[in-house]
Amino acid sequence: MNLKDEISSWPSDKIQASHLDRLAAVYVRQSTLQQVSEHQESTRLQYGLANRAKALGWQPERVLIIDDDLGKSGSSVEGRVGFQRLVSEVGLNHVGLILGIEMSRLARSSKDWHQLLEICALFGTLIADLDGIYDPSHYNDRLLLGLKGSFSEIELHVLKQRMLQGRLNKAQRGELGFHLPIGYVRRPSGDICFDPDEQAQQVIRLIFRKFEELGTVHAVLRYLALHQIQLGVRALHGANKGELEWRRPSRSTLLSLLNHPAYTGAYTYGRKQIDPRKHKAGRPHTGLVVKPPEEWLVLIKNHHPAYISWEQYQQNRAQLKANQNRANERGNARQGRALLSGLVVCQRCGNRMSVQYHRRGAPRYVCRREAAEHGGPLCQCLSGDCLDEYVTEQVLAALKPAAIELSLSVAMQVEQNRYELDQLWKQRLERAKFEAERAGRHYRFIGVSI
Repeated sequence: MNLKDEISSWPSDKIQASHLDRLAAVYVRQSTLQQVSEHQESTRLQYGLANRAKALGWQPERVLIIDDDLGKSGSSVEGRVGFQRLVSEVGLNHVGLILGIEMSRLARSSKDWHQLLEICALFGTLIADLDGIYDPSHYNDRLLLGLKGSFSEIELHVLKQRMLQGRLNKAQRGELGFHLPIGYVRRPSGDICFDPDEQAQQVIRLIFRKFEELGTVHAVLRYLALHQIQLGVRALHGANKGELEWRRPSRSTLLSLLNHPAYTGAYTYGRKQIDPRKHKAGRPHTGLVVKPPEEWLVLIKNHHPAYISWEQYQQNRAQLKANQNRANERGNARQGRALLSGLVVCQRCGNRMSVQYHRRGAPRYVCRREAAEHGGPLCQCLSGDCLDEYVTEQVLAALKPAAIELSLSVAMQVEQNRYELDQLWKQRLERAKFEAERAGRHYRFIGVSI
């Protein structure tokens, strides 16, 4: 059947003069930008509906093409400016007929679809696809449109489940690709290995050792900034994609590095999952929540070379959690004279005692959990100077027999730190010499060519 025969087969008794006085809206949508660029026949077919509107009696100037949603998914109305415009035009009684090649182009959500049907029925707007013309105010047409909308939503659900199951099966074999964290590269075979640059590896190992030694992210960040140590990052986009770039460390980068299980040699999938209560429709990366290891969808240990052990990774996460300044956590040391900040626990109620300072700077340890949460009295308070002095004496007495060993251990640690810094600066100097020689060769080659 050719185009003219197909148009003539459409029932036209539903089209009244009141419909022709209004616009015929042609809604054009493709789900992704890849479909827009590669599946152009579908796009041309949708634009061709303008000719069908003219064949049904609409004047060319009365045909409105809405193509603002090219490359937008129909799973939600969020971000679909074209669909929102279409609903607005129908609500203003400007549209007599809506044309689309199929119902899934208009909406793949029953909520959005039935909202459009309600508005079309209220203002007497017809809906047409390749199968015919429907009047949402008629029971039979409304029933058929509702079934088509439901099938469209079911189809999207089946497609998503099929893709998610395929991703999960591939991840369970450890073959699903993802952006690797700093310090790793992927070979052409797909295997994950250490970054071939020795300096990049050494900086990663230095960060883990310094966090184990200093105990806080801020202390590690200050150490790196003080000694002008940069991180070697492989560019993910742009003209330098895959090349090593040296960037200043940041708090977010260090937190991501310490929390990432890939540095233990583990392959993971489903570490971050979407919480429906926090997810916003149309925004795929909202509502992500980090799950504990026992709830990850895939965990394959010893999958690739490791910088640290799994036990060290768990200790780092526990240290990060303990550094949070909360009532049920120890917290990290802050400014002030008190030596036992976050360490003193009330014998009466078992809560951690906070530190208060007098005007002269003298600390005292106070248990005020009951007063802060329930308006009760202070549980108890202790003078900070005498308690700190007593604890200091006990610690020194306990360390006195091993003073020589501790001194030697500290000296060895200082020497190791100096050696690591010296190696890093030697590598940076070697890299600078290599870049200078390469630039010189390039300059001389251009001069000879000219």
